[in-house]
Amino acid sequence: MAERPHLDAVDAAQPTLARQASPGLLVVVRSLVFAVFYYAVTALFLLLGSWLLFAPRAWAMKGLALHAKTATWLLKGICGTKLEVRGREHLPQGACLVVSKHQSMWDTFALIPLLHDPAIVLKDELKYIPLYGWFCVKFEHILVKRDRAAVALKAMLGDAKNRAADGRHILIFPEGTRSAPGASPDYKPGYIALYEGLGLPSVPLALNSGLFWPRRSNLRYPGTIIVEFLPPLPPGLPRAEFRRRIEVALEDASSRLIAEAAASPNPPPLPPGFTIKN
Repeated sequence: MAERPHLDAVDAAQPTLARQASPGLLVVVRSLVFAVFYYAVTALFLLLGSWLLFAPRAWAMKGLALHAKTATWLLKGICGTKLEVRGREHLPQGACLVVSKHQSMWDTFALIPLLHDPAIVLKDELKYIPLYGWFCVKFEHILVKRDRAAVALKAMLGDAKNRAADGRHILIFPEGTRSAPGASPDYKPGYIALYEGLGLPSVPLALNSGLFWPRRSNLRYPGTIIVEFLPPLPPGLPRAEFRRRIEVALEDASSRLIAEAAASPNPPPLPPGFTIKN
């Protein structure tokens, strides 16, 4: 397991970075307005776009990307939350494995337009959600049953190989669920199985989205979400080396992006107990 970068006390000249706890009224109002528009737009996309369930998959994927761009635009326009993408040059033109940090629900839609025809590794239970789950099947995402690990791992790899054969980017969140920014990582072995089985370059993806769209919260904070594609790791590395290199890269870069947000003129709240090295 990779070690998290050491983080010391926040500079005394910047006490708000560690103590900012109560959102202002404007943040609350903007967040409520955004929630109304976001869920209304999502419902409209699902209902009005339901005919895409019977159309070519490529058409449905364009609808998915359009929804993501619309939601990102609404977030910027209503809440003042912008998006900056770094390191696009590290993404291969063809199939690859993208191993991403997962801090927020934002990650599940906003990353889609940044990748080439992405196939996302998701839990199989999602397919039973009306419309949303049906579209997950339509998009040919990689749906994993978690009750029988060995069988599920084999099925996941088989599906991933089929998606990669079509030149798609394979996106996996190796921690399996959302974790707060700066939390101790808990990487599951599925991403290693994909790396070894696919034989593709693996691109680490760091981000700080959880600061601006926190998990288990309806608040949306202004600022800039940064998504950074890091240099790809070549296929064929020994398992221990691959795991060490990708986890260190993800944790170092994500901590750096959190620190960058914390040093901005109007920083979002940091997780309790999280401090930035001087």
